[in-house]
Amino acid sequence: MLSRRIATARPLRAALPVVQRAVFGQQRFAQTASYDYPELTAAEDPDMNGGYINPPPVKRQFRDPHADWWDKQERRNYGEPVHEDNDILGMFSPEEYTWVKPGKGALQLGTFILGVFGLSGVVSVYYPDKPSVPKEYEDGLERELGGPTALRVGQI
Repeated sequence: MLSRRIATARPLRAALPVVQRAVFGQQRFAQTASYDYPELTAAEDPDMNGGYINPPPVKRQFRDPHADWWDKQERRNYGEPVHEDNDILGMFSPEEYTWVKPGKGALQLGTFILGVFGLSGVVSVYYPDKPSVPKEYEDGLERELGGPTALRVGQI
Protein backbone atom coordinates (compact mmCIF):
# COMPACT_ATOMS: atom_id res chain seq x y z
CA MET A 1 0.00 0.00 0.00
CA LEU A 2 1.07 3.52 -0.69
CA SER A 3 1.87 5.69 2.19
CA ARG A 4 -0.73 8.34 2.86
CA ARG A 5 1.97 10.93 2.95
CA ILE A 6 2.99 10.18 -0.67
CA ALA A 7 -0.52 9.54 -2.04
CA THR A 8 -2.10 12.77 -0.81
CA ALA A 9 -2.63 15.55 -3.36
CA ARG A 10 0.20 17.95 -2.56
CA PRO A 11 2.89 19.47 -4.69
CA LEU A 12 5.66 17.05 -5.48
CA ARG A 13 8.23 19.08 -3.57
CA ALA A 14 6.17 18.85 -0.40
CA ALA A 15 5.49 15.10 -0.84
CA LEU A 16 9.10 13.96 -1.16
CA PRO A 17 11.40 13.81 1.80
CA VAL A 18 13.58 16.90 2.17
CA VAL A 19 17.28 16.40 1.61
CA GLN A 20 19.63 19.11 2.74
CA ARG A 21 22.28 19.94 0.18
CA ALA A 22 25.66 21.28 1.05
CA VAL A 23 26.36 24.76 -0.28
CA PHE A 24 29.86 25.18 -1.57
CA GLY A 25 30.69 28.83 -1.86
CA GLN A 26 33.76 30.86 -1.21
CA GLN A 27 33.46 33.11 1.76
CA ARG A 28 36.18 35.46 2.82
CA PHE A 29 36.45 36.98 6.19
CA ALA A 30 38.61 39.83 7.38
CA GLN A 31 40.95 37.49 9.24
CA THR A 32 41.70 35.26 6.20
CA ALA A 33 42.31 38.12 3.75
CA SER A 34 45.67 38.99 5.28
CA TYR A 35 46.88 35.35 5.11
CA ASP A 36 45.84 34.54 1.52
CA TYR A 37 46.57 37.82 -0.23
CA PRO A 38 48.99 40.09 1.55
CA GLU A 39 48.38 43.76 0.97
CA LEU A 40 50.88 45.16 -1.50
CA THR A 41 51.87 48.77 -1.74
CA ALA A 42 51.54 50.80 -4.94
CA ALA A 43 55.31 50.54 -5.46
CA GLU A 44 55.28 46.74 -5.15
CA ASP A 45 52.17 46.29 -7.34
CA PRO A 46 51.84 49.20 -9.78
CA ASP A 47 49.09 47.48 -11.81
CA MET A 48 47.10 46.78 -8.60
CA ASN A 49 46.18 43.27 -9.74
CA GLY A 50 47.14 41.32 -6.65
CA GLY A 51 50.68 40.52 -7.73
CA TYR A 52 49.61 38.61 -10.87
CA ILE A 53 52.49 38.28 -13.33
CA ASN A 54 51.15 39.95 -16.44
CA PRO A 55 52.96 38.90 -19.65
CA PRO A 56 53.73 41.54 -22.27
CA PRO A 57 50.71 42.56 -24.38
CA VAL A 58 51.40 40.80 -27.69
CA LYS A 59 48.49 39.92 -29.98
CA ARG A 60 48.30 36.22 -30.71
CA GLN A 61 47.90 37.14 -34.37
CA PHE A 62 51.57 38.18 -34.48
CA ARG A 63 52.93 34.98 -32.89
CA ASP A 64 54.60 32.39 -35.11
CA PRO A 65 51.80 30.26 -36.62
CA HIS A 66 54.19 27.39 -37.42
CA ALA A 67 55.67 27.04 -33.93
CA ASP A 68 54.92 23.97 -31.81
CA TRP A 69 52.14 25.40 -29.62
CA TRP A 70 50.20 23.31 -27.13
CA ASP A 71 47.01 25.10 -28.21
CA LYS A 72 47.55 25.67 -31.92
CA GLN A 73 44.40 27.73 -32.45
CA GLU A 74 45.10 30.23 -29.65
CA ARG A 75 48.90 29.97 -30.13
CA ARG A 76 49.76 29.45 -26.47
CA ASN A 77 51.50 26.79 -24.41
CA TYR A 78 50.22 24.85 -21.43
CA GLY A 79 50.61 26.77 -18.17
CA GLU A 80 51.53 30.02 -19.88
CA PRO A 81 50.14 33.01 -17.97
CA VAL A 82 47.31 34.79 -19.72
CA HIS A 83 47.34 38.57 -20.09
CA GLU A 84 44.54 40.36 -18.27
CA ASP A 85 43.40 41.82 -21.61
CA ASN A 86 43.20 38.41 -23.27
CA ASP A 87 39.82 39.21 -24.81
CA ILE A 88 41.50 41.90 -26.94
CA LEU A 89 44.81 40.10 -27.51
CA GLY A 90 43.43 36.63 -28.37
CA MET A 91 42.85 35.08 -31.78
CA PHE A 92 39.10 35.75 -31.71
CA SER A 93 39.53 39.51 -31.33
CA PRO A 94 39.30 41.80 -34.36
CA GLU A 95 42.27 41.32 -36.65
CA GLU A 96 44.75 44.14 -36.80
CA TYR A 97 45.09 45.32 -40.40
CA THR A 98 48.74 45.61 -41.40
CA TRP A 99 48.62 45.00 -45.15
CA VAL A 100 48.84 48.65 -46.31
CA LYS A 101 50.24 51.61 -44.41
CA PRO A 102 47.90 54.63 -43.98
CA GLY A 103 49.95 56.90 -46.27
CA LYS A 104 49.97 54.40 -49.12
CA GLY A 105 46.24 53.74 -48.62
CA ALA A 106 45.45 57.48 -48.84
CA LEU A 107 47.54 57.71 -52.03
CA GLN A 108 45.66 54.76 -53.57
CA LEU A 109 42.28 56.24 -52.63
CA GLY A 110 43.24 59.63 -54.05
CA THR A 111 44.47 58.02 -57.28
CA PHE A 112 41.17 56.16 -57.64
CA ILE A 113 39.05 59.29 -57.09
CA LEU A 114 41.23 61.31 -59.51
CA GLY A 115 40.92 58.54 -62.11
CA VAL A 116 37.11 58.37 -61.85
CA PHE A 117 36.64 62.13 -62.08
CA GLY A 118 39.25 62.42 -64.86
CA LEU A 119 37.55 59.73 -66.96
CA SER A 120 34.14 61.35 -66.35
CA GLY A 121 35.50 64.71 -67.53
CA VAL A 122 37.03 63.24 -70.69
CA VAL A 123 33.80 61.39 -71.54
CA SER A 124 31.67 64.49 -70.97
CA VAL A 125 33.83 66.50 -73.39
CA TYR A 126 34.10 63.85 -76.14
CA TYR A 127 30.74 62.06 -75.84
CA PRO A 128 30.12 60.43 -79.27
CA ASP A 129 26.32 60.87 -79.46
CA LYS A 130 26.40 64.61 -78.89
CA PRO A 131 25.64 66.42 -82.16
CA SER A 132 28.20 69.01 -83.10
CA VAL A 133 25.67 71.26 -84.93
CA PRO A 134 21.91 71.05 -84.40
CA LYS A 135 19.88 70.13 -87.54
CA GLU A 136 18.08 73.05 -89.22
CA TYR A 137 14.98 73.00 -91.47
CA GLU A 138 13.96 75.75 -93.87
CA ASP A 139 10.68 77.32 -92.76
CA GLY A 140 11.06 75.49 -89.44
CA LEU A 141 9.19 72.16 -89.03
CA GLU A 142 5.85 73.26 -90.48
CA ARG A 143 6.22 71.43 -93.80
CA GLU A 144 7.70 68.29 -92.16
CA LEU A 145 4.75 68.06 -89.76
CA GLY A 146 2.12 68.27 -92.51
CA GLY A 147 1.89 71.96 -93.35
CA PRO A 148 -0.84 74.44 -92.43
CA THR A 149 -3.68 72.05 -93.41
CA ALA A 150 -2.57 69.20 -91.12
CA LEU A 151 -4.92 68.15 -88.34
CA ARG A 152 -3.86 69.06 -84.87
CA VAL A 153 -3.70 66.40 -82.18
CA GLY A 154 -6.92 67.42 -80.42
CA GLN A 155 -9.00 67.77 -83.64
CA ILE A 156 -9.40 64.11 -84.58
